[in-house]
Amino acid sequence: MLTPFADNLWIDSRPGKFLGVECGTRMTVVGLAGGGLFVHSPLSLDDATRRAVGALGEVRAVVAPSLFHHLYVGEWMTAWPRAVYAACPGLEWKRPDLAFSAVLGDVTHSVWADDLDQVYFSARRENEVVFFHRKTRTLVCADALLNLSTVPSPVTRGLARMMGNDAPGKGWPERLMTRDRRVARRQVDRILAWDIDKIVLAHGDTVTRDGRAVLRDAYAWVP
Repeated sequence: MLTPFADNLWIDSRPGKFLGVECGTRMTVVGLAGGGLFVHSPLSLDDATRRAVGALGEVRAVVAPSLFHHLYVGEWMTAWPRAVYAACPGLEWKRPDLAFSAVLGDVTHSVWADDLDQVYFSARRENEVVFFHRKTRTLVCADALLNLSTVPSPVTRGLARMMGNDAPGKGWPERLMTRDRRVARRQVDRILAWDIDKIVLAHGDTVTRDGRAVLRDAYAWVP
């Protein structure tokens, strides 16, 4: 179910598994100032979701921001064939069956440039591109800030304790997912330059205040 998170920004949170572990997943929909919608990490497009999204406006852009957030893009391509479909770098090779119209990077596409900024977080192995909705000061990400400690499954929460994942982006696996710490520092600093208040992350509870401090704390280990 789409629920309001900030002005002209909605989220849909659902159960979801990765490697058999319940981690939850989340889609973000942004209403663009020029009209239409920007969809981040699209979820399965059942009839109810299609009606709810359609009631908000025409889908103008759909982004698969991470190598792990792409499963349902094809359903959206069928429903809104005129939209821009953008993949994180490398996903166009992983999913050659999908006719992506753009590959994401540091330069914003003209469809959402008036509303969102972005940084290609290439230092992480997910090849994620993170976004910032300027109007609501909301960071929108997929895997760059993982927080399994708030997932309802007790098995997942136990795994989170073993990982040291007690807050967004915390725990030893984050170090394994970072391929170049020097590059990571530069890219994190670029993201921290945004005036972040709230954070929408794909796995775990959203952050409703002090988002910049949360991000800074998550990557404090990066030299």
